[in-house]
Amino acid sequence: MSLLEVDHLEVRYRRLGRVKAALRREEATFPAVADVSFALEAGRTLGLVGESGSGKSTVAKSLIGLQPASGSIRYGGREIGSASQSEWQRLRREISMMWQDPVGSLSPRLSIASLVTEPLKIQGHKRSSDDADRLLSMVGLSTDLGSRYPHQLSGGQARRVGVARALALDPKLLIADEPTAGLDMSVQGEILNLLNEIQSRTGVAILVITHNLNLVRHVTDEVAVMYLGRFVEQGLTDAIFRHPRHPYTEALLSANPSPNPDERHGRTELSGEMPSPFWRPAGCEFHGRCPHARPDCADIVPGWTGEGERGYACRYPL
Repeated sequence: MSLLEVDHLEVRYRRLGRVKAALRREEATFPAVADVSFALEAGRTLGLVGESGSGKSTVAKSLIGLQPASGSIRYGGREIGSASQSEWQRLRREISMMWQDPVGSLSPRLSIASLVTEPLKIQGHKRSSDDADRLLSMVGLSTDLGSRYPHQLSGGQARRVGVARALALDPKLLIADEPTAGLDMSVQGEILNLLNEIQSRTGVAILVITHNLNLVRHVTDEVAVMYLGRFVEQGLTDAIFRHPRHPYTEALLSANPSPNPDERHGRTELSGEMPSPFWRPAGCEFHGRCPHARPDCADIVPGWTGEGERGYACRYPL
């Protein structure tokens, strides 16, 4: 049994008031995330990739109870989508989140020692300076940093503090939203090595949300590609990077910068921008930008096709 199982997840945002929607005879809400399903086992890492606005962070917020959603979210075999506040208090001991902005997610009024031990206080545990020293040492930071404040840290140090705080309660599931954003290459490597080391030691499952495809390729076991709130391809990382089946996946991989300045390869260019989820295109929602689209793609919604260790939603896969 998987640690986390998500089935037919849907998150809707309001765009019109009820009265105005009734007068206009339009839907008051729109689906920001539509029919998303995946599973994550203990000790495994799943990467969630896609353009900005594709719904990645919305999925993450729904998994920790910060965003109302429909569908099924099962953690440890138990349905948690409709968990009460008291149940979430317990669940958040085992499900933790690393936020996208490493400095903005840290209160400027608290010292680093207070920040990394704050989860212990919230959950009713006694905390001491030894706890702070232990957590800072765990992520490779000097214990002297405990007396400093967030504005006195570098981006890499702030990110490590975020990791320490997220792991303070020894969670079983860690959700990392853009864990290397804004960091230079050497610091990115340090953060990735740190997460790998912690996972191998504790067996924590990790959901990584990122634009960094090089990160995805080297640290994830599986990857899911999102477009306009839906999964368009999902499967083992090696298989998808080696041979993408969906044209959108191909375009993302093609746009990934190479560290070799002499490398030459053709780029798959997409026309236009991602449509608004307010007004979803008919048929395949990617057809207006797809370089391989055929006339019937504008009318027929592609079904999900399972193919060995992967799946995709495309009538004419690569």
